[in-house]
Amino acid sequence: MKVILNVDIANLGEEGDVCEVKPGYARNYLLPRGMVLLDNTQNRALLESRRSDIEKRRQQKADAARSQREKIEAEPLVIAMPAGENGRLFGSVTPATIVEQLDKAGMSVEKRNIDVPEKTIKTLGTYKVRVKLYGEEEAQLTVQVIAAGKASEETKQKPTPTPPAPEAAVETAPEASSDADEVQTPEAESAETDETESGTD
Repeated sequence: MKVILNVDIANLGEEGDVCEVKPGYARNYLLPRGMVLLDNTQNRALLESRRSDIEKRRQQKADAARSQREKIEAEPLVIAMPAGENGRLFGSVTPATIVEQLDKAGMSVEKRNIDVPEKTIKTLGTYKVRVKLYGEEEAQLTVQVIAAGKASEETKQKPTPTPPAPEAAVETAPEASSDADEVQTPEAESAETDETESGTD
């Protein structure tokens, strides 16, 4: 059965493509979800009326893929894995591992678009991984697999910045009041008492 794709569908094509699919797949899944239209004269005319918008969206996807390729190829993706002294990993680096690390770096790629040499990486080293993007666009991702302990040592060796010393607090002495009360000493009080007694005599 021929159908016109309303949206991009993996393994079938892009929005606007005319594809051949199994009747059961079309009736039970694609048509009820509005993902395709039946290929007939009326829907072909509808497709042509949308052609300009479809081409604009395709161009936007192509531009986004080129930008993503530049970002993926800009620097290596470093993955730390536990490994033995012979460099063999305790485990392996799979497409899922790479997708997870790319996602942490802000790059979204589907697992099925990651082409790892021999399907998995099982030893330390540097590898080239092919990443399929939109259309014919592809990126060559450099993956560096290092020992997990080495990554920890590099983190420890990074100097810790010394915080600046706090400024010494400056205390301001209160200003002396011009109207401060005079303080009498015991000697002065005694002298006043003697003068009073002399006057009485």
